Amino acid sequence: MICGVDEAGKGAVLGPMVVGAVGCEREADLPAGVRDSKALTPRQRERLYAEITGSFPWTVVEISAAEIDRLRREMTMNALVARGHADAIRALAPLTAYVDACDVNEERYGTTVAALLGGACTVVARHHGDALFPVVSAASIVAKVTRDHAIEALHAEEGEIGSGYPSDQATITYLKDYISGHGMPPACARQSWETVARLMDRRHQATLGDF
Repeated sequence: MICGVDEAGKGAVLGPMVVGAVGCEREADLPAGVRDSKALTPRQRERLYAEITGSFPWTVVEISAAEIDRLRREMTMNALVARGHADAIRALAPLTAYVDACDVNEERYGTTVAALLGGACTVVARHHGDALFPVVSAASIVAKVTRDHAIEALHAEEGEIGSGYPSDQATITYLKDYISGHGMPPACARQSWETVARLMDRRHQATLGDF
């Protein structure tokens, strides 16, 4: 068996990062229309997610905002992603794993993931792997839909939080309002992110201005 691995939410300031992995014997067996999740509409992703998870071996590894904050005190974000990729591969135990490389050096990233697996399988790491390998595209769909569901659950709890990414003004507005009202970031926020640190610093400066 081969498998593909990709993650969603690496750069988000809210919510978990989700690593998805999908296994198959041949990429030709994957559902028609499988491609990079970013090139699909939400409806297409949901349909393909149902087909993939209903017919192929798959797994997800969710790393919460709090866990990301804790791990970033011990390792880089790239190392954290590599660990998540290795955990997902280990769950499926393929002969070969194709991964979307998050390091600028593809070979180094592949070596890092392979070392975490102890040589249990061959790891092929490529930039834009979700566009190059259908099995990685399938993994990107599983990761993206799983994270979207997590964000929808947060939306139901917290109200409008946007996509969770720093580039989303709705997300920034939510963070500003929450920090202003509570004096601290919400539990779903990655406090190690510069975005949160800046907002906390601005609140601190504004509070000092009251005296």
